[in-house]
Amino acid sequence: MKTLVIVDLQNDFLNGGSLEIPNANKIIKPINDILDNYDLIVATKDWHPENHLSFSSNHEGKRNGDTIRINGIKQVLWPNHCIQDSDGSNFPVELDSNKIDKVIYKGMDSGIDSYSGFFDNAKNKSTGLSEFLKEKKVEKIDYVGLATEYCLKFTALDSVSEGFYTRVITKCIRGIDSNDCRFAFEEMRSQGIVLI
Repeated sequence: MKTLVIVDLQNDFLNGGSLEIPNANKIIKPINDILDNYDLIVATKDWHPENHLSFSSNHEGKRNGDTIRINGIKQVLWPNHCIQDSDGSNFPVELDSNKIDKVIYKGMDSGIDSYSGFFDNAKNKSTGLSEFLKEKKVEKIDYVGLATEYCLKFTALDSVSEGFYTRVITKCIRGIDSNDCRFAFEEMRSQGIVLI
């Protein structure tokens, strides 16, 4: 079953969003153009409560981009984004979201972030994505979405560790920092992820 996973293509990461990723809107049309090539389309969504630990606003004296450690895990602090049921958490209207078969929600626990679409950052709790894909007998997955060096990368890395043949369609992803994206590509390649 030909499967596509769209990672975190949400308004807050697009033009004018609270955590805008440069040129992220430019991937919407290329993603729409390939949707009909797939039998199964899954999308992940950041789905944060307002008191989420990743928001700098919830840490006195801290700013966006600061890094802290919580329970031994490094945490980058971000602007408030993708708050549950907010417009920023929605898919963009330009995306053909009616073709999405399943939405996986992540980052719902206020006490831990979840970059990956498969697990929280401590790998303590599954989002249910792996179980869903295995029930559907999926073996190969293509990935698109945001952001290259964060949620996209960690989702793809977990995909490989969960036993899926994993490809990333590079024209359909965008990242925040070009240097960090280059390192992310190297890391993904080193783990057997195919970049196309």
